[in-house]
Amino acid sequence: MMDLGKHATDSEMETCVPHVDSEENEDPGAAPYGNFINYYSFNPPENRLGLIPEALLENIGFGSERVLMLDVGCNSGDLSVALYKHLLHKEASGSDSPKRELYLLGFDLDQDLILRAQNSNPFPQNIQFIPLDITDDQESRTVLESYLGKFGCPRFHLCTCFAVTMWVHLNHGDAAFLSLLSRLASLCECLLLEAQPWKCYRSAARRLRKLGRSDFEHFKALEIRGDMAAHAREHLEKQCSMELMQSFGNTTWDRSLLLFRRR
Repeated sequence: MMDLGKHATDSEMETCVPHVDSEENEDPGAAPYGNFINYYSFNPPENRLGLIPEALLENIGFGSERVLMLDVGCNSGDLSVALYKHLLHKEASGSDSPKRELYLLGFDLDQDLILRAQNSNPFPQNIQFIPLDITDDQESRTVLESYLGKFGCPRFHLCTCFAVTMWVHLNHGDAAFLSLLSRLASLCECLLLEAQPWKCYRSAARRLRKLGRSDFEHFKALEIRGDMAAHAREHLEKQCSMELMQSFGNTTWDRSLLLFRRR
């Protein structure tokens, strides 16, 4: 799937839709689904990990048992792997800490990015990367239920969704934005969500126009606008039986990290 996003002001639109040279010499603005090449070279994992406690799994009640994680829109997998190591750090450093089995499934709609993730995966026994489009409801449901079935679990313990919502919203409209949130809620016990703010929507659209490309099909017709994190929270709490557990503050790109849990 996708990813994106520094302390951004309206005049700093490149911080929402980055302007860097890729190894293929393609303009990164040419990735209208957020599947940016070398994304983590300009938004490294530390930008998020600095806000996420190492003891997150313990804090949300998942102690020493087997834990299943899902990373939606994993791009090339750098953040997935970094988060995996981050959450296991205490056990690795503490000899008397209980050993946890942690399994992470990451997916993205870009097969080239997934191939890169697979080839650089240092933990293939515990981390798996697959190509998948979350907006393809039937296929994604079949694939994810099959993965969960291997462990005999009805849901993932933790789902992470970093900077994906805007791309679904821009490319598929208001209904798809809400459907994505509902789908995420149905997949997990806890959801760690980073939704791009509205200024990034404007920047993404502006960037596409500067490249001489067609505007996002749904951009002008979107009715869900403004405080996107607040819209996401409202839908998750009112329609998805979830509640906000904690806000971890804002990343260096001025995006809030919100942790929700099933009621």
